[in-house]
Amino acid sequence: MDIATVIGLFGGTVLIVSSVIIGGSALVFVNIPGVLIVMGGTLATCFIKFSMSDVINSISVVMKAFMLKLDSPEELIIKLIEYSKIAKKEGLIALENQKAGDVFSAKAIRYLSDGLDEKLISEMLDKDIRQTLQRHTVGQNVFRGMGASAPAFGMIGTLIGLVQMLASMSDPASIGPAMAIALLTTLYGALVANLVCLPIADKLALRSQQEQENRRIIREGAIGIAQGMSPMVLEEALKIYLAPKNRQKNTTQKNQKKTK
Repeated sequence: MDIATVIGLFGGTVLIVSSVIIGGSALVFVNIPGVLIVMGGTLATCFIKFSMSDVINSISVVMKAFMLKLDSPEELIIKLIEYSKIAKKEGLIALENQKAGDVFSAKAIRYLSDGLDEKLISEMLDKDIRQTLQRHTVGQNVFRGMGASAPAFGMIGTLIGLVQMLASMSDPASIGPAMAIALLTTLYGALVANLVCLPIADKLALRSQQEQENRRIIREGAIGIAQGMSPMVLEEALKIYLAPKNRQKNTTQKNQKKTK
């Protein structure tokens, strides 16, 4: 589970609720018509913009913001070097006994153990990367669309409340509820957009970027193994994907082990 996402959502909610409670009665900020306008309007717009399957699939995609745990590039490189050593010593067919930690790595290992050439492996893995990126982009767009619609419906609720207030100026008792709708819908729209939808869309984009980077490392590693690269050459080729300080760190550790 991604603790940062949970801390952000929970912490932001607690701070807002705390400020509401400290400032007075929390019930003043509860307005059912305002909630219906913002939530109902946002969901309705979402179904208009996207297909039913895209909206439903976005629910499973958003779980990646909370549950997905990716291997670090360093860990992936270590695994690929091990696969390279096995392939050099026992042949590519021996890789079929290796268990991968994710579906994409399992595909790469299967292609290698089946004896596919590097060009075909590259094409098939590239296609998988593109299709995955497309699915991720749809999920991000769903939440960005919701983030854009929520404040707009907050303003619509504000206009509805102002119309009701102006239409009932002769009845002082009805001015308060109408003004509450006018102000609270704007608040609801801002909270839904800036505390939930847009941050989740950004987190999904970050997760997608990290996953694509990992898959490119796996693809390059699989191609190198298929070409018969030595583990040392493959390691140097894959270190390009690491930050310079991490490359130097790994090289230093390696030299220290050799010295010992």
